[in-house]
Amino acid sequence: MLQDLLYNYQSQYPDEKIIVDKMREFLNEHKDCFSRSNITGHFTGSGWLVDEERNWVVLTHHKKLGKWLQLGGHADDNNNLLEVALTECTEESGLQSVKVISEQIFDIDIHTIPRYKDTPKHLHFDVRFLFETIKGLEPIIASNESNEVAWIKMDHVHTKNSEPSLQRMVKKTKAGIWT
Repeated sequence: MLQDLLYNYQSQYPDEKIIVDKMREFLNEHKDCFSRSNITGHFTGSGWLVDEERNWVVLTHHKKLGKWLQLGGHADDNNNLLEVALTECTEESGLQSVKVISEQIFDIDIHTIPRYKDTPKHLHFDVRFLFETIKGLEPIIASNESNEVAWIKMDHVHTKNSEPSLQRMVKKTKAGIWT
């Protein structure tokens, strides 16, 4: 399933071939690639949760990492990363009226997670999906993994986190790029 999603993603974003190839290689070489017991790294599922007009996105200020990020988390042996991302979106925001915009991958990123207590530095192979909810329909309730969870104006995401991967998702959202 993930192999097919990565193939489709590469077809849509041929300029991201290098990162897709790294994800495929990791997927093929590690049977435990969906488990956090793999200390080299593991796949994670994230959600880019936007409002209906695509002007706002829900971000979390992650306690351990100390920065604003999209909602998401560990697969914990679940190879259905769309399901992982949807679960993480609802758990981390408290929002229940979350709709899947596309079952195809919206964005991908490989990033290093620094050492934290007994967990060594490792890689997250993050697969991101696009979700939608109605801004203001429900109150946001931050989980214990977050310092804060909030609606952030799309044009202000860079003031919270200017990392290229977040800016790439803003750009894709503004351009209406998803399948």
